[in-house]
Amino acid sequence: MNPVQATVTNPVQATITASRPGRTLASLDPLRQDALLAAALAALASVIAVTIGSGRHPDALGWALLLGLHVPLLWRRRAPLTVLAVMIVMIATYHQLDYNHSAPTAASMVVLYTVAVTHGPRRTALIGAAVVSLMLLLKIRHGMAGVQVSFQITGWIVSMLVLGGYIRVHRENAAAAVERAERAERTREEEARRRVAEERLRIARDLHDLLAHTITLIGVQTSVAAHVLAADPDRLDRTAVAQALDDIAETCRTARGELRTTLEVLRDPGTPDARGPLPGLAGLAELAKSAGARVELAVRADGVPPAVGAAAYRIVQEALTNAVRHGGRADLTVRVGVHEEVDGLRVRVTDDGVGGPGDGPPGFGLVGMRERARSVGGTVDAGPRDDGPGFEVSAVLPLGEKPGEQR
Repeated sequence: MNPVQATVTNPVQATITASRPGRTLASLDPLRQDALLAAALAALASVIAVTIGSGRHPDALGWALLLGLHVPLLWRRRAPLTVLAVMIVMIATYHQLDYNHSAPTAASMVVLYTVAVTHGPRRTALIGAAVVSLMLLLKIRHGMAGVQVSFQITGWIVSMLVLGGYIRVHRENAAAAVERAERAERTREEEARRRVAEERLRIARDLHDLLAHTITLIGVQTSVAAHVLAADPDRLDRTAVAQALDDIAETCRTARGELRTTLEVLRDPGTPDARGPLPGLAGLAELAKSAGARVELAVRADGVPPAVGAAAYRIVQEALTNAVRHGGRADLTVRVGVHEEVDGLRVRVTDDGVGGPGDGPPGFGLVGMRERARSVGGTVDAGPRDDGPGFEVSAVLPLGEKPGEQR
């Protein structure tokens, strides 16, 4: 039973406990609750019928009507209007036979409360008006005394209908509050899952860009050292070999530093990101020098937002890595500039090699480039060149920086 359903159904229930020790009425199922309520009201009506109130004491028929009108209360939750109609007939008959008029009052108030708590205000008002009108018709034959009693009973009727309406609104508000809280919790969970997925994707892109580029550079530099060693063993160029090995060591140190900072963020997500500023267009010159191939670089762009510059840097980095890995001894051209016709930054990387990213096992390079471009609202096209051998990567990155972009 949820907290809303656990609300006390009517004031009489608050004083009733279950027959088993340690169990309250609220812990029972609704049918048992209503059975206990009907029994308690029947006992109360019996006491009133022989002690107080106007009218004659019930005879056999009177007792049958008085006790029988409490039986429909067992179904008051499932069919409140039907229960009200049956009880009205029995109560009206009971009053017409001039039995104790106060005895059935409690049961009638409970069923009116149930109708008000389970129906809207308009229907409740119509039902209340109909009950009051019927009561006036029954009491009008008693003259002014009947009118005075009618006003008193009308006050009780209105009070129970108002109480039931108040409880209904309270329950609806409580249910709406629970629903809002659950919806807010679901939203928070979905947002947390989305952020985790975005962070995992960002880390995967960073690790791919770092490791793929570094491993490719080490492979190129190792090939250079091996070529120098094998070219002419008798006239070994020690300076060239030492330079190639130094380049490998420097590349490893750089990669190790970047990898360490990434792992620090993974181990302690609560600490600030210590990886330093985002890479940008200013780093393209150094990137071209360390590419392991001949690169012609031209950059014509100023005032590029950091997120856009970082995306451009990573796209060029991945394009150079793919070209060196798949294109053989290729010459590369990198063009980066702002173009008004595309209203953004255009990045174009071409090579004249013989291969492409599609040669060999599929990787994540092109996927990563497209994700980098989408992170700032841009697009990437990659494929064989139309004007000759080689491969081309072309990206268009809007210059309007998106809020909340992450590296």
